[in-house]
Amino acid sequence: MARLKKEELLKIVQGFDVFHDAVEGKQPAGQDELTQCQERVIEFGNYLELRYYEEDSRDLIPMLEEFCEALYELSQSGMQDDCQALMDRMHGLLEKIEEYVKNRLPEYTKEVVFLPYKASMWDSLESIYFAARKDTDCMAYVIPIPYFDKNADGSLGKMYYDGGCFPKDIPVTSWEAYLVKENRPDVIFIHNPYDGSNFVTTVHPEFYARELRKYTDKLIYVPYFVLQEIEPDDQRGIEEIRKFIELPAVLYADKVIVQSEKMKQIYVNEFIRWAGKNGLSGRYTDRRYQESRILGLGSPKYDKVFRLKKEDIQIPKTWEKIMTKPDGSRKKVVFYNTSINAFLANDEQMLKKIKDVFRIFYENREDVALLWRPHPLMESTIKSMRPALWEEYSQMLREYRSAGWGIYDDSEDMNRAILISDAYYGDGSSIVQLYQKIGKPILLQTPYVFPEE
Repeated sequence: MARLKKEELLKIVQGFDVFHDAVEGKQPAGQDELTQCQERVIEFGNYLELRYYEEDSRDLIPMLEEFCEALYELSQSGMQDDCQALMDRMHGLLEKIEEYVKNRLPEYTKEVVFLPYKASMWDSLESIYFAARKDTDCMAYVIPIPYFDKNADGSLGKMYYDGGCFPKDIPVTSWEAYLVKENRPDVIFIHNPYDGSNFVTTVHPEFYARELRKYTDKLIYVPYFVLQEIEPDDQRGIEEIRKFIELPAVLYADKVIVQSEKMKQIYVNEFIRWAGKNGLSGRYTDRRYQESRILGLGSPKYDKVFRLKKEDIQIPKTWEKIMTKPDGSRKKVVFYNTSINAFLANDEQMLKKIKDVFRIFYENREDVALLWRPHPLMESTIKSMRPALWEEYSQMLREYRSAGWGIYDDSEDMNRAILISDAYYGDGSSIVQLYQKIGKPILLQTPYVFPEE
């Protein structure tokens, strides 16, 4: 059901008054009318729960429930004369409900929808969502969307849904309850750029950028990652990040928000080059238009890192035990990150490297705690693109977890690991940029270098 204006909501409420003076003759409504009215009240309550924040209708929902129960009592009373007191109570309730809708229920004029897929990537949209929540004209929805593994032949594999994994202060709406095609929100935010071009995973095809743009006035793409900052004339660096620009979301979005003004210039330059190379013209190669479409406003991932405090997080007891020395003092904690790109580029050599890293940190476990957090899609990637290595990788993973001397972090909250760690070690990734922002030490690993050599 599309968003209704205040006067339309009032007409619905006024239509609940079927229990008395029905049509003519001042006769109470019949059984069928009372049942239909109950159904309309329930539907109205469901609409409020979907279309308004909990605090907007917190006092209204109980009144609707009480009114619905009174309707049921009236239907069971046989419509005797002694039900007048019940009908009087219902009239009083109806007046309160109408007054609430008229004077206390907000009238939002803009509908903004956020469509994250992996909960671990929510930080790339979170600060924008909080800003939308503060806008008194705006109703903001967080609607996690399903995603799939991809089989080797490109078909859809196992489906995943992270709706139950979001922070407690982020209310989520079911993707099956809110239908984008029907509701046509004013603005849609996405952080998945690939549509069907990723070989490992894909969001549900209904939520590809090329589809979503049909059902909103403004589709806005915010990358789920941050890239290493480079100069706009650094051709070698641009070669490394070009693959992140030549993607469906960058093509189809009405606005693209990137991490800095320098990155904006790179996106603009490279998108125009790519568009011309692929036979696109008009606005696609119009520099003035692309300068207004691609915006260097910063990344919400930075906002998240700066906002988070240690008192805001919970550290598992098993982690605390690994991080604490026998005398009660705290060990140094190293965030060890292994990325998909590095693994695919070095596969068997990367397995050797990871095992050697484990060996070194095991030997120094009395002073340093290792917190290993591989990319969230690492397992799916290996199964799909390096299946011959899956058994060896999974055995290494099982042994590391069962040994219990190091931390394995496969949670949705990457920022917790950043906050509690003292340094970063591992592959180049967007996490490196976050560590640079907060000023913690960084050391990048090289798969072909081993300490004993």
